[in-house]
Amino acid sequence: MKSRQVVLDSWALLALLRGEGEAALFMRRLMHRAKAGNVVLVMNVVNLGEVYYRCIQLTGEAAADEQLALIRAMPITIVPAKETIVLEAARLKARYRLGYTGAMVVATARQEQAPMYTGDPGLFSLPAEVVTVRRLTR
Repeated sequence: MKSRQVVLDSWALLALLRGEGEAALFMRRLMHRAKAGNVVLVMNVVNLGEVYYRCIQLTGEAAADEQLALIRAMPITIVPAKETIVLEAARLKARYRLGYTGAMVVATARQEQAPMYTGDPGLFSLPAEVVTVRRLTR
């Protein structure tokens, strides 16, 4: 089976870390597929930062550091916030009702030419020609 890429947003990773229902189960299966080499998981470093700050808010810095260590051990490729992605995110934010980190995940998915997995309702309404959104639910 040929590998394919999937872009993760912070919502998806937080659902996994917090064990949130259907989304967490789906993300665990996705992690197993990535470990087996059947899918390549990608996340932008800005979205990783969003996960980290949310973990600090929810559990404190020491626990967030432990969760960050767990994330680093996961089969997720963290991509840098290159200028091309940052400028694409700015264009997307100017055109659509997106937060900046939402725009970053969409820009990353567009650059990687890959679908993105999220449960963020703010990203569901984007036109299909902008990005392919795979909806996760709690």
